[in-house]
Amino acid sequence: MSQQAEPQENVQLKKLNTLCVSAMAKFYMDVASLNELRLALAWAQEKGQKTLVLGSGSNLVFAGDFHGLVIRMQIAARYWEQVDDTGATLVLGAGENWHDAVLYAAGAGYRGIENLALIPGTAGAAPVQNIGAYGVELCDTLLSVTALDRDSNRLVCLDNSECGFAYRDSLFKRSPGRYIITEIRLRLSRTKPLQLGYKDLEDYLGDATAQDLDSLTVAEAVMAVRRRKLPDPEMIPNVGSFFKNPVVPVEQFNELQARYPNVVGYPQSNTVKLAAAWLIDQSGWKGYRNARVGVHNRQALVLINHSGGTGRDVLELAAEIRKSVQERFGVTLEMEPGVVGG
Repeated sequence: MSQQAEPQENVQLKKLNTLCVSAMAKFYMDVASLNELRLALAWAQEKGQKTLVLGSGSNLVFAGDFHGLVIRMQIAARYWEQVDDTGATLVLGAGENWHDAVLYAAGAGYRGIENLALIPGTAGAAPVQNIGAYGVELCDTLLSVTALDRDSNRLVCLDNSECGFAYRDSLFKRSPGRYIITEIRLRLSRTKPLQLGYKDLEDYLGDATAQDLDSLTVAEAVMAVRRRKLPDPEMIPNVGSFFKNPVVPVEQFNELQARYPNVVGYPQSNTVKLAAAWLIDQSGWKGYRNARVGVHNRQALVLINHSGGTGRDVLELAAEIRKSVQERFGVTLEMEPGVVGG
């Protein structure tokens, strides 16, 4: 590894995670190309260091320091392929800001990801979580993912069906560390119907019909709705939704509904997706604060770090919330963010 490519030592990660918790990286490197990524991984292997690939740190809780090499993905690319009268393929490097890419696509008149506006993070992290909002998931438009397979040390291209997408889940999440995403491709449309069925979005748009709207208008509406409910991580440190909406059998939902007629659920084929925010709110947590961390007063799914809390403080609060919901409703909440260190 060249002198210029040597990693930094003992780097503070507080400004590189949206929860703004203190954690040290024993070693740290920015990578802006596939070659730099390979060099960083080769260095880590040579030195016997474990690795952590970091995007914008918007879906991680640092419970302690990371005793290895943190690789921050900054591969930039944004261009169009396969452009025709009905649509085009948007290619994004893993380090591209996701929200900026949404506005870029919507501003160019393409549809498919406008409902995913204002979701923090990078393009490379989006498939891992299969990000979703307002009735749309990334897997609805994702064509393929290019990734470095660390098992074979080869660059592979995985199409949508090979990514194993599910609700807030994917092959990449189930095989942590194996695949490092370098690029994604999204097939976007000029004619696809806009997704306007989410209640908050409907309420905001009022009497406007799909014929009155374009993708950029919808993206701006999504941004306005999100800002009403969700705190800006730069102002109030958080990682967005901290818990997944639990999916339960229809029979269990019916039992809950008999006891709690106002329970919020979204029927699926053979299951019902419960609103985790409702469960947390009904358990008395919405707006809760202790000396360091708490639950946002407008969205019970969001845990906030209001006064210099640690990752452990956040995880302890999450554990209390999970226990409370389990005891009251018999429903297990699953965390969305990953946990590093500790």
